[in-house]
Amino acid sequence: MDNALYQYSPITTRPKLTWPDGARVAFYVGLNIEHYEVDKPSTSIFGGTATLVPDPLNYGWRDYAVRVGIWRMFDALDKVGMRASVLLNSDCCKHYPQIIEAGKQRNWVWLAHGKNNSIFHTGLNADDERKALKNMVDTIVEATGHHPKGWLGPALTETFETPRLLKELGLTYVLDWCADDQPFPLTVPGMMSVPYSIELNDITMFLGKSLSGEGFCQMVVDQFDQLYKEGKDSGRVMALCLHPFIINQPFRQKYLERALEYIAGHDGVWLTTSDDIAAHYAKNHM
Repeated sequence: MDNALYQYSPITTRPKLTWPDGARVAFYVGLNIEHYEVDKPSTSIFGGTATLVPDPLNYGWRDYAVRVGIWRMFDALDKVGMRASVLLNSDCCKHYPQIIEAGKQRNWVWLAHGKNNSIFHTGLNADDERKALKNMVDTIVEATGHHPKGWLGPALTETFETPRLLKELGLTYVLDWCADDQPFPLTVPGMMSVPYSIELNDITMFLGKSLSGEGFCQMVVDQFDQLYKEGKDSGRVMALCLHPFIINQPFRQKYLERALEYIAGHDGVWLTTSDDIAAHYAKNHM
């Protein structure tokens, strides 16, 4: 079947996309804050034990994110004055209230990211999905005081009904369709896609490509430089997609900080959130 969720649109034939103050690049950090169930396999650094119950090796590696890594992330973003766009499993609201409170103090924005990252968002009929999505959104609203505007499925999973059901719940954009360097409208009225990245993503970069910290930093710089050059003619979005159990390991921290400082040191860059990108695009370009 063909994809009916959005229409084809070559970037070279679109009207010029403008950002606030004439910025070339709208840059946001997509920060994954996730909860994992101890008896289910998930993202693993060593596949040999991934199906064991329990799996201390891989579970403990992931759990480093909320115990240690996230606090280094706070420091890195504070240094460049950036707010995170938090891709939040709703189960985190119960398990990690200290993280929620620290993010609220910094006025971070909160996106729905499924219930947890041990359960993919797939195989649901419309009624069951509507109930599940409402529960996730309500949980996030209660914990953060912020109504999510955006969605990223666990492992970027959706059903064909997800955008329509999210719209019913007051959301306006999804990140799952990594098909562009600019936002674009979906065929569900009032819904759009905002760029996210599978490649500029620490899971892919470190687990998939085995990059060094220096290689990560160079890849971020190269991505930015190309988008900055193209953004002279029409604005671009750059998403840096991060997981604290990976990028905030001690031996990688300085390379994250170096990359963020490089981008923040340029004129013509809008250091922003995915919420603000979506709102600006909806107001000025839809």
